[in-house]
Amino acid sequence: MVRTFFTVLITAGATREYLDPVRFFSNASSGKMGYALAAAARRKGHRVILVSGPVNLKAPAGVRVINVTSAREMLQAVKTEQRKADIFIGAAAVSDWRPEVFRRGKIKKTNAPVTVAMRLNPDIVRYMGSIKGGRVLVGFALESHRILERAKAKLSQKNMDLIVANGPENIGSDKARITLISRDLRIKRLPPASKTLLAQRILDEAISLRNNGAADKTLLRRRGLA
Repeated sequence: MVRTFFTVLITAGATREYLDPVRFFSNASSGKMGYALAAAARRKGHRVILVSGPVNLKAPAGVRVINVTSAREMLQAVKTEQRKADIFIGAAAVSDWRPEVFRRGKIKKTNAPVTVAMRLNPDIVRYMGSIKGGRVLVGFALESHRILERAKAKLSQKNMDLIVANGPENIGSDKARITLISRDLRIKRLPPASKTLLAQRILDEAISLRNNGAADKTLLRRRGLA
């Protein structure tokens, strides 16, 4: 049965992992693609929940935004909202690492540590893949080389239905060049375009997968019923 409207849960932006009250580890993600995806989904009439790290972007009209700072906060928000989602799109650039110790007072230059011990952050897309059920799961792979090879590996390892492969030149830009890889390893290389247009292409692909029952078939295969 083809459905017209879905609940779409999207993560966007970078996370910040604080060392002390004023210093943090992060990355250069602008959040533009995640916000473009949220706007595209809302324009199509879908219910949209956007879990956003710190960005300098205006929230799309009609989108419910949950603001977070760290990777652990983002994971907690996703855990709270995931039951409502038919489609999950992990567009956030989540920091892989966080400082092992948070210093409650600003670290003085004279007392600054020579090295900072780090701890691995939770992998939100991997978590969603582990509880996937019947929803469609979309993730991103930003790689500097061997892009398609590494994207295919992540697609399988994290139990995604679709992965968006791209390079670091897309960070912060209003335009991008991306490649879509589906679970059956079909590859679609899209020409450079605005993130607004590319977001619509990604969303269309995710909705097509959902309506064609890709996620439901995956669930049946895992249960040995298909």
